[in-house]
Amino acid sequence: VQLQASGGGLVQAGGSLRLSCAASGVSYNINVMDWYRQAPGKQRELVALITNGGSTNYADSVKGRFTISRDIAKNTVSLQMNSLKPEDTAVYYCHAYIYPTNYWGQGTLVTVSS
Repeated sequence: VQLQASGGGLVQAGGSLRLSCAASGVSYNINVMDWYRQAPGKQRELVALITNGGSTNYADSVKGRFTISRDIAKNTVSLQMNSLKPEDTAVYYCHAYIYPTNYWGQGTLVTVSS
């Protein structure tokens, strides 16, 4: 299984970006797809997740600003990020859990300037 993320870039505070991630080589149902991020000098943290049933969960810091969505048939997950803040600057990683294995994408850099 490979995860290919795209959509990162540089944006001004208050702007929007959309991240996308496509999973290939998938033979079984993907239980959970989600996005993590890691800012310089900080630990990787969960940003948002979505289950194959459509349930979602968000970090408190992004609630109301980010929206995760998923196309199960295409094995893709997206993260719409609005009202971006400088503290959202990080490398964002796509992640998929296919029992019993975790898979990670290569990361895409999001930089929010003030």
